[in-house]
Amino acid sequence: MTAGYLLRSLLLLILALFSANASNWLYLAKLSSVGSISDEKTCEKLRGLIQRQVQICKRNLEVMDAVRRGAQIAIDECQYQFRNRRWNCSTLETVPVFGKVVTQGTREAAFVYAISAASVAFAVTRACSSGELDKCGCDRNVHGFSPEGFQWSGCSDNIAYGVAFSQSFVDVRERGKGQSSNRALMNLHNNEAGRKAILNNMRVECKCHGVSGSCELKTCWKAMPPFRKVGNVIKEKFDGATEVEQRKIGTTKVLVPRNAQFKPHTDEDLVYLEPSPDFCDFDPRTPGMLGTAGRHCNKTSKAIDGCELMCCGRGFHTEEVEVVDRCSCKFHWCCYVKCKQCRKMVEMHTCR
Repeated sequence: MTAGYLLRSLLLLILALFSANASNWLYLAKLSSVGSISDEKTCEKLRGLIQRQVQICKRNLEVMDAVRRGAQIAIDECQYQFRNRRWNCSTLETVPVFGKVVTQGTREAAFVYAISAASVAFAVTRACSSGELDKCGCDRNVHGFSPEGFQWSGCSDNIAYGVAFSQSFVDVRERGKGQSSNRALMNLHNNEAGRKAILNNMRVECKCHGVSGSCELKTCWKAMPPFRKVGNVIKEKFDGATEVEQRKIGTTKVLVPRNAQFKPHTDEDLVYLEPSPDFCDFDPRTPGMLGTAGRHCNKTSKAIDGCELMCCGRGFHTEEVEVVDRCSCKFHWCCYVKCKQCRKMVEMHTCR
């Protein structure tokens, strides 16, 4: 091998690692020992940020607590959406929080990037609407009367500000020298797809005014969907994600479907570069690859949460355990519900 070839290979490896670790900022969710991010020195101590993100932190101190909440929202939603899958978004106390699982260009990584970019846009937008931030507030561009005859009023969510901040903070790691690599293109595409899951599902909320709520006048505002809705949309995109490869069209590098018979993906779809591992077995060389031994499974299900698929054909243990549920609940005037505690034995199945 020539020295030039080795140098190029090393540069490509560095670019791949640079891009693959772009979700390190999610470690903000683990910083329970850090109080409010209120001074520039705190920004320098935040683990998981690259230097450009540290600079953004210093210029936007009041926004960073919202970013940290966004990191936690992303992790929580990932764990909810993947709770019945072999890889269930288990986190580590290291960087990256999901381990090396998301350093590969898989569908799982695509989901993590999309949900993370969406969560920052969501959390920052919510902080704007709640009056938490001086730099932004309600979206005052939404005003006047709509074609349907209602008046735009109230506090419309300033999603434009949230999306713009997400683009500047989350995407910064992909911009620059490595932005034309396969993985950087994949990450940038999925980041934008995550934000579009909010933008394309904004809803109109209204309040009626008039005698006895007659709705003689109706004022409305634009609101973000619940984040669970956003998670559901991105999970659907995960299920239908497109495997892609890089191609040069003129002077531009783009991602196209690896299978030419597949229709081109849209800006709202998730894309990935390589097939996922089966996630069946614990791999000590790959942090985050915990396997499915000891996971609960559904004996009667034929889906991925069923014992046959979840346990990867290794079989499962069954034991009877006692569970305590609330039962015989009664509403008492006014205004509380009182329940009894009922004990029952149920079968619990865990993978071998």
